[in-house]
Amino acid sequence: MPKNKDLKSILIIGSGPIIIGQACEFDYAGSQSLRSLREDGIETVLINSNPATIMTDPSMADHIYLKPLTTKSIIEILNDHPNIDAVLPTMGGQTALNLCIEAGEKGIWDDFGVKIIGVDIDAINITEDREKFRELMLKIGIGMAPQATATSFLKGKEIAQEFGFPLVIRASYTLGGAGAAIVHKQEDFDDLLSRGLEISPIHEVMIDKALLGWKEFELELLRDKNDNVVIICTIENMDPMGIHTGDSITVAPAMTLSDATFQRMRDMAIKMMRSIGDFAGGCNVQFAVSPDEKEEIIAIEINPRVSRSSALASKATGYPIAKIATKLAIGYHLDELQNQITKSTSALFEPTLDYVIVKIPRWNFDKFEGSDRTLGLQMKSVGEVMGIGRSFQEALHKATQSLEIKRNGLGADGKGYTNYDQIISKLTIPSWDRVFVIYDAIQLGIPLSRIHEITKIDMWFLKQYEELHFLEKEISEYTIQSLPKELLLEAKQKGFADRQIAHMLDCWESEVHKKRSALGINRVYKLVDTCAAEFKAMTPYYYSTFEAEIETPEGKRYVANDSVVTEKKKIVVLGSGPNRIGQGIEFDYCCVHGVMAAAECGYETIMINCNPETVSTDFDTADKLYFEPVFWEHIYDIIRHEKPEGVIVQLGGQTALKLAEKLDKYGIKIIGTSFSSLDLAEDRGSFSTLLKKINIPYPDFGVAETADEALALSDKLNFPLLVRPSYVLGGQGMKIVINKEELEEHVVDLLRKIPNNKLLLDHYLDGAIEAEADAICDGEDVYIIGIMEHIEPCGIHSGDSNATLPPFNLGEFVLQQIKDHTKNIALALNTVGLINIQFAVKDDIVYIIEANPRASRTVPFISKAYKEPYVNYATKVMLGEKKISDFNFHPRLEGFAIKQPVFSFDKFPNVNKNLGPEMKSTGESILFIDSLKNDDFYNLYTRRKMYLSK
Repeated sequence: MPKNKDLKSILIIGSGPIIIGQACEFDYAGSQSLRSLREDGIETVLINSNPATIMTDPSMADHIYLKPLTTKSIIEILNDHPNIDAVLPTMGGQTALNLCIEAGEKGIWDDFGVKIIGVDIDAINITEDREKFRELMLKIGIGMAPQATATSFLKGKEIAQEFGFPLVIRASYTLGGAGAAIVHKQEDFDDLLSRGLEISPIHEVMIDKALLGWKEFELELLRDKNDNVVIICTIENMDPMGIHTGDSITVAPAMTLSDATFQRMRDMAIKMMRSIGDFAGGCNVQFAVSPDEKEEIIAIEINPRVSRSSALASKATGYPIAKIATKLAIGYHLDELQNQITKSTSALFEPTLDYVIVKIPRWNFDKFEGSDRTLGLQMKSVGEVMGIGRSFQEALHKATQSLEIKRNGLGADGKGYTNYDQIISKLTIPSWDRVFVIYDAIQLGIPLSRIHEITKIDMWFLKQYEELHFLEKEISEYTIQSLPKELLLEAKQKGFADRQIAHMLDCWESEVHKKRSALGINRVYKLVDTCAAEFKAMTPYYYSTFEAEIETPEGKRYVANDSVVTEKKKIVVLGSGPNRIGQGIEFDYCCVHGVMAAAECGYETIMINCNPETVSTDFDTADKLYFEPVFWEHIYDIIRHEKPEGVIVQLGGQTALKLAEKLDKYGIKIIGTSFSSLDLAEDRGSFSTLLKKINIPYPDFGVAETADEALALSDKLNFPLLVRPSYVLGGQGMKIVINKEELEEHVVDLLRKIPNNKLLLDHYLDGAIEAEADAICDGEDVYIIGIMEHIEPCGIHSGDSNATLPPFNLGEFVLQQIKDHTKNIALALNTVGLINIQFAVKDDIVYIIEANPRASRTVPFISKAYKEPYVNYATKVMLGEKKISDFNFHPRLEGFAIKQPVFSFDKFPNVNKNLGPEMKSTGESILFIDSLKNDDFYNLYTRRKMYLSK
């Protein structure tokens, strides 16, 4: 049956600000869904309060409402658009579903004659109500762990007494495992039970007998109205039960299941999906499997919506789940839809993988002082990376190289743990770096059987680790000159970086690169094609690997490479890698716009990124996508292969910027602002010399490399002092200190964490107002796209401040200084493209805090508030296609727009919530107000000093 002709206008509910447990995956899903509906000529109306994402860009939907996600906003939209026929709530995570259910209970959908599509609310209620779900599973013969529901403290105590410990507590109707916990002993139970009951919106918890040590699997399914079901992806968690899937290392396809068990699991998943309701769309099912020969399967849960794992499954297989789920919601059947990658096969076709995917989460515990870093049932990661390789070992290495935590992969970088007790402790208590510690344990000689006994990680994975260790040991016995070609090829096939091999051979990374190039050991690129090369793929989505040479009967030797280089002029855009605090989805928005602008200028666009959650890694965003680590070796090999005109680094945050020096050194053109200007802005000493030269004030400062130097400087600069390391993002390691003891303690701590770093000490302007400006410069002219004033005082990181556009409290004299300083600095730095400058205003003098000649976190916010595509303009300026004078700027904003930070402190109950110079927010929302008399503004302004910490 083709699409439902009655659906002409559809409302999509977004997921709101990024929080831990509900991140960019849902922006990716929503963006795909909007594009899918527009293909069918359906009018799209979107509500989402997040200004940072590409999803709320005017190019994505016909009507966009940047409004709070409330039923009040829904009513306003339905009054504005009485022609809306249906609402699709499955693309915006739990937030969208909860809002849809609330609007349904209030009768809003019925009042306006709006149908709910893509989901069956009864199915949601069955899956969220643990008691009903359990009864249904038992009725259809699917096993579950012993469990019971508690709606009161007393009932919870009774259940615990009956089941015995360890137990699992899960709160109903929550997100990212909020309120879930494993309880090992009775004395911890009361607090965790109270917390679960409190967090659940219906004050209900499910108490299960804990299946600790069992293996965990996820299946992603799609079903149409004809009851056709396809299983898109089977994902195995390397971590056993007891760690939230969002915090687990996951692998696709499943590695350790016997075929018979896999078939049983498939049948169970399909049976479960069919039993919960008659709906068309996506579904995520989670299972536990006993780690013995019996391989007993128990159902954990089912989510009848696009889930966090759907984004990963889509990127892992090349099958765009959200796009197809949207088509199914509007009435299509799977056999009527095309496979999006081959364009010649049907969507009723299960993807086949001839490669391995490894996802590793990215945490930010250093931002949550005093947080419990143990991994458990409540999700704590802020982002993730995905590695694609021909083997598990290669994919695992590529994923660890993508994390950007100053590691080069597993082992072979001199950064592993060597203390036996420390290693045993880190294996016993699941920690963020356990993926590395397993390797350290093997290196130390701890037997695999002991590691398995402690971690319950399947022996197959541990043996893979052991093989890598044996290979490292073997290579370490050679020198760069004597290393045989076979061993070097094997190391590259197993994912070891040139840097790691150099560490084993005690030589330079460049020597390893030179040797493998001379031996013809070069990266080749393979397609993610959904069908293991059975059909021709039309979409250029690549990953790299190393292969042995093939010899033809005629004696010709070659290595097969799927990536064909065209004659067109090309531009590479470097992505921003994994999401983290300080570098979030804003940079993905910038990268997508950069790609689109370069395409408009006639370039073939090439995207390099390793983040599976985002739109930049969608297979049809750029002309070519290389799903690779944003890691020097990988980037350099792609550039040597593609030979682009240049590389855009200023849109991918600090990740891309950090590679500018290497690009410059290797003679690769940086598009836009040159490396020397980028470096000048980062080097506090040189930058201040420049400011002095052009007569712009800045706070007194000094540079120190030791604690002694810092203490000597403090006499000259006077307290309070702002201490910060160079080349960091999101204010990492920044602190305001008020005496010598605090100064010494912080400096020693910083130099231990970031050795050989230059520390900057600024005199802190107490009580100053903070402001910032974003601008585009073409080397001759400067256009200021926005000036924002922070509601909080100077000293709170700009990412954690409520920022008002335009300023509300700066006089004409101060604003003129900001404008003049912005123009003078942009020109003095020879900026070509975007620049962000931060100011402190004290006694009507505007001081410069810092300048970043790159896209900043606030550019998407200003673009949405003023309804202008500034990144598009800036990219065209960078490419030399346009000058500032070629654009007709016409910002449109009545009243004020406020960028409001959103925090995820509820995931860390005991953490210090004070705000300071180090950024802690995970996302943001936008609030439009008509005047400063607005109650929301008044509330923000009166609370502005509440969290300031020194």
